[in-house]
Amino acid sequence: MSKHQRNILISGASRGIGRSIAEQAFKDGHNVSIGLRDLKSVEESKGSTFRIKDDSLMFSKYEAKDKTSAELWVEKTKDKYGKIDTLIHCAGILKKTPFNYEDDEEEDIEELWKVNLMGPWILTRACWKYLIKNKDSRIIVLISMSGKRSKGKLASYTTTKFALMGLSQTIRNEGWDYGLRVTTINPGWVNTQMASDVRSIRKEEMTQPKDIGLIVSRILELPNNCIPFEININCNLEKI
Repeated sequence: MSKHQRNILISGASRGIGRSIAEQAFKDGHNVSIGLRDLKSVEESKGSTFRIKDDSLMFSKYEAKDKTSAELWVEKTKDKYGKIDTLIHCAGILKKTPFNYEDDEEEDIEELWKVNLMGPWILTRACWKYLIKNKDSRIIVLISMSGKRSKGKLASYTTTKFALMGLSQTIRNEGWDYGLRVTTINPGWVNTQMASDVRSIRKEEMTQPKDIGLIVSRILELPNNCIPFEININCNLEKI
């Protein structure tokens, strides 16, 4: 397994799954560049894992709906570390917009599309010229089991996750001959703020963010001929 140091961009890493992935990558000795909507939240990321002045950790302003911020973040990371070989998409939002939505909920649907689908699309496109220069680049996309099936009534959220799965498949096709490998991670319930209102399963029974961080850590070590495209994670039984 490869142990070389990677230069990684991670979106949505101020908390939850993204935070755990970033912490594990930092522990593993990689250079980690984190994009944040609010740079003041950097203060909340200080601790035993994140050392704010460490040369292998940087923070940049990033807004998923803003193409310019994505491009500037990519260029700042390239300037600091010399190359980019890994991109991890964790940024996303949840809105409970149903199929029979109210007229004033159309803006919620538009925001979901912009953040959950176009955000990763724009950021990947901004990184593309750097990713394809390497022979073993990685893109990891946190999607959801909601990108595999629809169990409830979250029409808008589920639709954007299905679309993101389709986009990830196409990115995989586009990058394959360059040695770029794509993995989608599709968890069910994860013990994060997004699942704070869930009462059907106890928090300790949910998948824990740190365990997803370990899964990503292993993916980054595997050779090109052993990279899974889909990793589905369930903490409870889903009957087919």
